[in-house]
Amino acid sequence: MTKGATHMITTTQMPSAFRTIIDDELTVYNEGRTVQVVNRLPNTSEIPIVKPRHWLKIPDVVCVFVDMKGSTKLSASIHDKSTAGAYQLFTTTAVKLFHAFESPYIDVRGDGVFALFNSDQVHRALAAGVTFRTFASEVFKSTIKEKTGLEIGAHLGIDQKTVLVRKLGLKQMDGRSDRQNEVWAGKPVNMASKLASAGEEGHILVSDRYFRNLQDDHALLSCGCTGDGVPTGKRVGLWQTINISDVSDKRMFDFDTAYRLNSKWCVIHGHEYCLAVLKGDK
Repeated sequence: MTKGATHMITTTQMPSAFRTIIDDELTVYNEGRTVQVVNRLPNTSEIPIVKPRHWLKIPDVVCVFVDMKGSTKLSASIHDKSTAGAYQLFTTTAVKLFHAFESPYIDVRGDGVFALFNSDQVHRALAAGVTFRTFASEVFKSTIKEKTGLEIGAHLGIDQKTVLVRKLGLKQMDGRSDRQNEVWAGKPVNMASKLASAGEEGHILVSDRYFRNLQDDHALLSCGCTGDGVPTGKRVGLWQTINISDVSDKRMFDFDTAYRLNSKWCVIHGHEYCLAVLKGDK
């Protein structure tokens, strides 16, 4: 194989059936695209695939990205049952929790899951992230350690910005519609994933542009208890300011500052706080 523009592929270089596919997609590309702005995340059935040049544009979408920390220790060839169990417990719990928090769109990516929320669901997105972080530290980590002896945890990232979306792939082939998927072009999914990777186990790292939209005190200040649920009577700030260059390669991000949350739901006030954070989206 040699490098070169696709329209320079010759008849002797590739069978015509495959060359035609490339030529057709290049034609669609050269015709340009149409973009329709919508204010909320659409149902998947409303995401276009029939019109090959049409995309949807959605402002200020929030992405919560969770993935396993230390999953490379798991082995499908050596520890098949424990590996399958860890992936299922982590992934299915994430999907069901994000669904319960009314995320309009959820997807699985490798050993991670991301959930998208509308611009008026910023506090709901945080509550979903803290709930999963609590599950990961209180249940998942200890369960997997007990069964396998391995230290497998979770880390989380949240970002917010405009996205483009459409379905890419085949509309339908031989009665199958599974050779297509929604593609979210833009920063939030990518940046949330990178934030998760940059964070330590159990941490939630969020971008400054998302953090600025958190207005409710319950999202910003503690309940006044220590991490073990011991009341102190003093509410303190929950977030720590982080320079991206201190935790990752700055060139991977399009912002310089992030915020780190180390907390999970308090054993005394967590229920109350979760409901209060949800009310922050007015």
